[in-house]
Amino acid sequence: MAQLKSEQIRKMSKEERNEQLKSLHETLLRQRASVAMGGAPSNPGLIKSVRQQIARILTINRMEEIKK
Repeated sequence: MAQLKSEQIRKMSKEERNEQLKSLHETLLRQRASVAMGGAPSNPGLIKSVRQQIARILTINRMEEIKK
């Protein structure tokens, strides 16, 4: 999964950001479930990366909400 940059997120429409957010939440859920079941994650840094991307999207959504 490629890291999303702030510029890329800002270029997305509100619907695209919400779809991406939903996809990231699902990915995070799957990764946390595999760790909870005792399995070693295939990519140890993926959970941190996904959390950061979720935070970026939520921050940009909030910034645009405040602008209006």
